[in-house]
Amino acid sequence: MSETPDSVVHPVRAYVERHRAAFLDDLAAWLRIPSVSAQPERAADVRRSADWLAGALKDTGFTTVEVWETDGAPAVFAEWPSDDPDAPTVLVYGHHDVQPAAREDGWHTDPFEPTVVDGRMYARGAADDKGQVFFHTLGVRAHLAATGRTAPAVHLKLLVEGEEESGSPHFRALVEERAGRLAADVVIVSDTGMWSETTPTVCTGMRGVADCEIELRGPDQDIHSGSFGGAVPNPATIAGRIVAALHDADERVAIPGFYDGVSELTEAERRLVAELPFDEAAWLRTAKSHGTLGEAGHSTLERVWARPTAEVNGIGGGYQGPGGKTIVPASAHLKLSFRLVAGQDPDRVETLVREWLAGLVPAGIRYDVVFGAPTRPCLTPLGHPALTAVAGAMSRAFDGATVRYTREGGSGPAADLQDVLDAPVLFLGISVPSDGWHAPNEKVELDLLMKGVETTAYLWGDLPAALRAGER
Repeated sequence: MSETPDSVVHPVRAYVERHRAAFLDDLAAWLRIPSVSAQPERAADVRRSADWLAGALKDTGFTTVEVWETDGAPAVFAEWPSDDPDAPTVLVYGHHDVQPAAREDGWHTDPFEPTVVDGRMYARGAADDKGQVFFHTLGVRAHLAATGRTAPAVHLKLLVEGEEESGSPHFRALVEERAGRLAADVVIVSDTGMWSETTPTVCTGMRGVADCEIELRGPDQDIHSGSFGGAVPNPATIAGRIVAALHDADERVAIPGFYDGVSELTEAERRLVAELPFDEAAWLRTAKSHGTLGEAGHSTLERVWARPTAEVNGIGGGYQGPGGKTIVPASAHLKLSFRLVAGQDPDRVETLVREWLAGLVPAGIRYDVVFGAPTRPCLTPLGHPALTAVAGAMSRAFDGATVRYTREGGSGPAADLQDVLDAPVLFLGISVPSDGWHAPNEKVELDLLMKGVETTAYLWGDLPAALRAGER
């Protein structure tokens, strides 16, 4: 059948409105399951959440639904092939685990008893990420109803993990093990947000992260600073020198080679960032900070979205009690983290950090460096046809509004999908900053949630033509 944007928008909206109440009732039922992956005593609830979602996806119409075991919490996989054998394959990623929450943390209501007030649903997971996973169920049904199809216009797959809020420790292994089942032309991550209720945006990238702990050991015990100070190396002093050497006068990371391969912002990208209605004073209030500081030559948004960083997460050593204690301490320690952008490899950064430290730490100081599991950065090129399709579908959902582009300063497992599946990653989310991810009184704006439903309903119909056009 011939479809135009106007011919699809009305039936999509009519379908969504008819099914809105039932959809929200189902979402509330899922939100009542306290699937907190970080709390071992909630392991049964995380499994119950996976089983609940599997049942909901079967009811939606997915022809294959499986709960996949990992060495940790279970993930849910679902698949609904298109009637068109040449249709592109899309994999949607999200997670069904949530952050810990308790009434005494400052919640106005029970965090696991969804409460609707003034068009907002309050509950842990309402936005991060159950709400944004669940809008795909109504979205695909609206897509079918509006187009008269019996199967989606794309081969549609979902992968919903159960450990994202615990750092996704088993996710990459799962993706590698199941790469054949997960193969896709495009990955859509629905674990992100928009700039604001009135400025719809699509995220185009997330930074990666590498972090380490450094233990510095000098004397075998605390020793008298009068008898020995100035004649033996002091590990606390060396910790301070390491921190001081981390940045240059322009706040650039001073580790040799750190910026090698960094994907620099184009002038077009910088213009798009500058177009956003950014209020730096309001941003500082959110950051609970009193001034900005960062790499010279870049705006605040560029610094947190598109530039690599090094941060001191913790520093300690020696006596820290009341009064004085004149010692050379036996040890000191540092915790450092590095946010990485496209073009940087976490393994390479680890090598550079180790080489840099070897040149800073003097003889007489023994030290150990332990790196955590890294997360790789990912970036969607602005000209990618799938990105154009996502922005176009969102614009239709928001009544023709201009959709702008953002990035995320944080990190997530999206890059594992990009690396293992060799597929571009795109981000589709409708959450806004006021939703309070990880905080007390997390909520989702219900009208925006319906905009997410609409966006996916349009996207599955638009994506095949967009990808074909991109191949020409």
